[in-house]
Order: sequence, then C-alpha cells, then structure tokens
Amino acid sequence: MTSLANQIVLITGASSGIGEACARVLAPMGAKLLLIARRLNRLEALAAELTAQHQTPCLTRALDVRHRPAVLETLSSLPDEWAAIDVLINNAGLSRGLDRLHEADVEDWEEMIDTNLKGLLYLTRQVVPGMVARGRGHVVNMASIAGLAAYPGGSVYCASKAAVRILSDGLRQDLLGTPVRVTTLSPGMTETEFSQVRFHGDHTRAAQVYQGVIPLTGMDVAEVVLFCLTRPAHVAISEVVLMPTAQASATLVQRSPT
Repeated sequence: MTSLANQIVLITGASSGIGEACARVLAPMGAKLLLIARRLNRLEALAAELTAQHQTPCLTRALDVRHRPAVLETLSSLPDEWAAIDVLINNAGLSRGLDRLHEADVEDWEEMIDTNLKGLLYLTRQVVPGMVARGRGHVVNMASIAGLAAYPGGSVYCASKAAVRILSDGLRQDLLGTPVRVTTLSPGMTETEFSQVRFHGDHTRAAQVYQGVIPLTGMDVAEVVLFCLTRPAHVAISEVVLMPTAQASATLVQRSPT
C-alpha cells in the first residue's frame, strides 16, 4: 500500500459534503491537509476538530476556484513546507437549476462551467507540474454519473461532468511515462448539500430527491477515494463509478413506498 503519512493533500470544496468527508477519512492516515473552499469559517472549524482528534496538520485557505488570479495567488503564496503537494482532490463542484436548456438561467450555466470545469483546470495546471518534477503525485477528479449520460433539465451540468471525465483521460495520457496517477470518481445519488444548492436553498424540494432511497453519503465516496490513493505505486485506478444499490442510472431509481 502507498502510505499517506506526511503527504500533503489539497482538497477543494472541503467545507462540506464529499470534500469534508475526504478530510475526515484522510486525517487518521497521517496526511497533511490543505483545505480549500469559499467558507473559511467551516474550514477552520473542521481543521480544529481534526487537529484535536488526530493531531492532523491542517492549513486552510478561502478560495473560489472560479477565479484564476485567486488560484494563482493562493497556491504561489503557500508556506514552503506546504508547497510540495502530493495529492490533489479536485472536488469543488455544483449544479444549479433543473430547467430545460432553452429556458435555463445563463448565470447558472456560467457558475457550473466555471466551477466544475475551469476551476478544476486552474488547480490542475498549477499543481501537476510540481508532481512531475518531484516524481510523485496523484490527482483525483470528482465527476458524476451525470457525466455518463444526459438527463432532462441537466444538460449543462451533465456536459460539465462529462468534460471532467474526458479531461481526466487526457491528463492520464499526457502523464504517461511519469509516476503521477489520475483517478476519476463518478458518484451517483449522494446526500450532501448538492440538491439544496441545485434548487437555490429550497430545502423541501431538495429533500424530495432522496425520498424512498438510501443514498450514498459523503463518507461512502471518501472511503473509495482513500482506497484509490493507497494502492501500490504500480496500480492506477483510472475510474470508479459508484451508486446506491437502489440506483441503476441517473434517471432510473427504485424508490420504496413512503
């Protein structure tokens, strides 16, 4: 197994959901956690908890990955002891709305594309050259089963996650001949803040998404991330698709009677 002890792990979107769960799973493994998200107060609370429980070294930074100058400034100004990033978990992402393409809010499109796609590219471009130079590293990109096939009302979100999968594949090919590994995770229905964000804070509508189903949790996904990161150096897990047992595709879900 690959040890994560003292490895610097950068997690975007670490203030909640899958990103927070990744931090919680990796902390007991001895990793040094560089936690990035827009909500600094949540990051600081998480860092304090993990440090108290596991003596985990944590560094927090408030960052909106959509803004390239901010990404450049944040990563270029890291303390020297945090600059050599070993693992990049590109987790920051969101969906906005469930409207038909020809009726959707263009600002929702912009936010999804800028976060899910361009933010991932900005982080990857800044971090991966150092991995190549040091001869070690692992990139984990969080896609979605939405990137496997479109569904009504989700065209732009689905396209952004399909792009994540293709970009990951391209990066994997570009890194051939180096020890740097690339893994794409495509989770299905996962109960986080995802649906609340999609429906702009409509908690009632968000709750209906998970009615009659036992969805994945952030921890379910994070444990798969941990498995991928700790494989021996000669083993590269290229892609994982995981869904609740009651789900067969983005649109095919077996719900129990309420």
